[in-house]
Amino acid sequence: MDDTLERPNVVSKPVDAVDGDDEQSSGDEDQGPDWTKLPSAPTARPFIPKRGEKDFEPNASGGSGLQRHVLDRSRHAMLEALSAPRTISSKSISYAVWHPDLARAHVTLSRGIHFASMGHSVARTASLDSAKKIHKRLELLPEETLYLVERGAMLCWKACELAPSDTPGLEDVEGIPMTVQQAFAEMIGTADLTLEKYQVFAYLKRLGYAVTRTKPPNPEYPIPPPFEQPQRRYQSSFLHKVLSVVLWPLRALQSLFVPRFDWWQPIRTSCLHGAFNIRAVHHGLCRCTVLCVGLGHLFQSLRFLPGGHNAPLHVQARPRAPVSPYQIFYNVYKPSTPFKKTAPPPPEYSVVVVNARTTPMPTLTELTSLFGVLPELPPPLPRKRQSFVQQKAGTAPPPAPAPKTQLPPSRMQRFFPWAFPSTSPPELPRNINPFLSLKTGKKMVVVAAVDAGMTSFFRFGEGVFTEWPMVL
Repeated sequence: MDDTLERPNVVSKPVDAVDGDDEQSSGDEDQGPDWTKLPSAPTARPFIPKRGEKDFEPNASGGSGLQRHVLDRSRHAMLEALSAPRTISSKSISYAVWHPDLARAHVTLSRGIHFASMGHSVARTASLDSAKKIHKRLELLPEETLYLVERGAMLCWKACELAPSDTPGLEDVEGIPMTVQQAFAEMIGTADLTLEKYQVFAYLKRLGYAVTRTKPPNPEYPIPPPFEQPQRRYQSSFLHKVLSVVLWPLRALQSLFVPRFDWWQPIRTSCLHGAFNIRAVHHGLCRCTVLCVGLGHLFQSLRFLPGGHNAPLHVQARPRAPVSPYQIFYNVYKPSTPFKKTAPPPPEYSVVVVNARTTPMPTLTELTSLFGVLPELPPPLPRKRQSFVQQKAGTAPPPAPAPKTQLPPSRMQRFFPWAFPSTSPPELPRNINPFLSLKTGKKMVVVAAVDAGMTSFFRFGEGVFTEWPMVL
């Protein structure tokens, strides 16, 4: 009796008859979309499917016939929607030929905006009618080729000695077409490219970043200008070694007459002399306040070891130590940065890619070697706090300033400019926030740890605690 009443005999409502408001409604975010609302044939106007409602709760008996029918229909609709072929317009697709011996892809037809930050020009020798001629062509790295092939923006062939294709417009393409699976098998593992490095590259490219390699894979690959490394203080020169040998007897005599430094009592009476200055301030019932002056000498006595990243690390390198996996591999630029492919600017982020399951945490020596090749960042400027009225007024274009009429300088002003200061007030520099500088550091490197496809980004910075005296 129940099976007869629960037999499904309701005709589903066609998709075209659904109201436009119901099509765009998303419903509860915790529930999945109703795949039965998707049309079987592709439509000209895309829409968001309406999320289905959960009409019943699962039970141990497996549910009734109507419930099983609804679940089977939704599951079948989902499989049909996922198995639909992905289409792309032929007017926006590019073509390239993959050369396994070079580990590069030669772009024969470039379309779209992807090549504004991808690819580089390389001079290759081509034989035409038993004559060799050098011409430049656009080539892609393995990660760039795989990214365009995976997202369906480029068709790739594998170079081989076969007859040209009979497809109109592709007579010059020689080779066999490659699928996405074949492209992964061919390109992963070539030119120092691993699966983890490609996953980081594809993730950053989807977010709009411009990504290039730090070390050029070939001489024609454009790289940013080198960093200006600051001179370190602790540099042992020949004169420094001679002075240390000459002054060694004097230091030995000084150690005989001057008492040794007690590690358990670093603060001496002489350090405390003049450190405290008691001032009486009469204000109502308040009698006095104690001001600590000259604590710099006191804190310097408490420092047992020399601080600062300029001090060298006394760590002996192990013989036959393996190559560190913490090597900078990518230079990353923000989407708002004006990026020129032929002359890239200095990178905004330096990214290291490691496998989280096989690589331990970086040691102090590895971090020091990473910071040794990075430039020092300028102190961050404080943020200008503006009210809502000021922010709203800032969106409007500022009024054009009135032209100032300046009188030509007199003869006295030209001969004695120091006696006639400028009338325009100078711009006052903004004070630097020390806490923001301590949080950011003066050097920064980003480590991308990939764990089975899940990428986590960690920022390591070189602190500036010794350069900001917190006690005056």
